[in-house]
Amino acid sequence: MIVPLRSAVADTCGGKAGALGALLRAGLPVPGGFVVPFAAYRAAVRDLDPGADRRRAIEALPVNAALIDALGHALGELGDPPVAVRSSAAHEDTGQASAAGQHDSFLGVRGAGAVADAVRACWASLFTSRALDYHRGAAGDRAMAVLVQRHLDAEVSGVMFTPAGPHDPTRIEASWGLGPSVVGGTVTPDAYRVAADGTVTRALGDKRTRLDRRDDRLVTSDVPAAARDQPALDDATAGLLAELGKRIAAVRGGPQDVEWAIADGRPWILQARPVTATPPAWPAPAAPGLTGTPGSRGVVTGTARIIRGPRDFARARPGDIIVCPFTDPAWTPLLRIAAGVVTETGGVLSHAAIVAREHGIPAVLGVPDATRRLHDDSTITIDGTTGTVTEEKETGSGPTRAPRPTRP
Repeated sequence: MIVPLRSAVADTCGGKAGALGALLRAGLPVPGGFVVPFAAYRAAVRDLDPGADRRRAIEALPVNAALIDALGHALGELGDPPVAVRSSAAHEDTGQASAAGQHDSFLGVRGAGAVADAVRACWASLFTSRALDYHRGAAGDRAMAVLVQRHLDAEVSGVMFTPAGPHDPTRIEASWGLGPSVVGGTVTPDAYRVAADGTVTRALGDKRTRLDRRDDRLVTSDVPAAARDQPALDDATAGLLAELGKRIAAVRGGPQDVEWAIADGRPWILQARPVTATPPAWPAPAAPGLTGTPGSRGVVTGTARIIRGPRDFARARPGDIIVCPFTDPAWTPLLRIAAGVVTETGGVLSHAAIVAREHGIPAVLGVPDATRRLHDDSTITIDGTTGTVTEEKETGSGPTRAPRPTRP
């Protein structure tokens, strides 16, 4: 029922755990842990009614006592710390589909019973509407392994894309606290470009909130005003991450999308998967209009649809350009019907941007006050290569461009 993370391979433990197992074996800094493999999932769901709602049926499963005992033993070998419990599904973290953010993860979980509940929730997340929509048409077995690792109370976290070619830069995004702030797009992170010669270029984001563990809870708090526009990384640390990225790409055999964290002053690797779609160039060329971060290439004109939360989902129509505060994985079905997306926060390496690139729709991220400055039902043009948004406003002399704001 339990596989040590160092022994994990993709065929039995999923792409996420398999990649981290390979990195551990190569001597890279990966938090210790173990995997509940595909076999445990298949055994748990073997007798479920094929016609039942799979998600609800799995959520109602009693957790096998033998699994709880095995989890307790494995956690004891780690020293019984708080752990991160994360999906490692079939068809996840592959070269064809990242499934970025589509399945559930849990941070700061403690104790065998709580970990068992989180494992069952990860299994059930195979059948959420967002995951089913994302994997629509995918062939093969649907199975879920679950990765359990020592939780890191990170001071700084982020994402890194390793270079596609020998002369390309490493791209890094970083913010304060735990990683969901960056991958979930709830902050506009710092962006770093580490050139092949080690030169570092940065663009600082307005990092207004952070996520941290407080005892057995995750707490979102405001970042003090003085720290919001301070760099989360110095140039030396950005360079160190880039060097780790080269080693990761060499082990994995190609460009990688890497989640990382810094805890107690030390960098750690939390995830590595193939880059499924390369982001636009950065920095983007200057252009008129509302400006943000280029998230996914392409230009599209369409109807702006202001979506502030799930209650507004029913208002979206195929071909609309979704304008929202940020997107999280529950919004994935909207990205399938949208012609483009504009967000108020988020970076080019966030889950929403990755999924937009996989769907081939333009995206512009981190446009301040976009839901207020753009108007529902207006016609807008977004350029995901330059990071600009233009709204056509009807006046007596015809359409005009919205004024260009000052970007924070």
